[in-house]
Amino acid sequence: MRSEQDLFHKLSYYTLSHPDPSFIHQHIVDAFAAQRADGKTKRIALTFALVGLYLHLEKGYTGRRVQLAHMEMARTKRDWPAIELPDERGDVTVSDVLAAPPGAERDSMIDTWCASVWGAYKQSHAQIARLV
Repeated sequence: MRSEQDLFHKLSYYTLSHPDPSFIHQHIVDAFAAQRADGKTKRIALTFALVGLYLHLEKGYTGRRVQLAHMEMARTKRDWPAIELPDERGDVTVSDVLAAPPGAERDSMIDTWCASVWGAYKQSHAQIARLV
């Protein structure tokens, strides 16, 4: 059985070679980071992941626009917030995304994964919205 990290690398190959200029790769980076976060995860990494999911799902940002927002956020040094880690991080995983056939179905499954992870962090939604 392949590790989640191996599966993420396989999905990364798919998204990085994807012809759509919206850059869906950013969405898998954010979903994976938020889903796999633990007590050792740096605050900035989890904050950026959740901001990316928020901008994509709540504001309709493409992966490219999320990436630009991350770059803008990184210009300012600050203390990033402590975000409470939920026990469950969503029902959809990277392996579920890879199980979908490449193309429109897999691309849709990426959004489903993002929504699943974002939903798991519901106690942090207001905190992330205020930060943005």
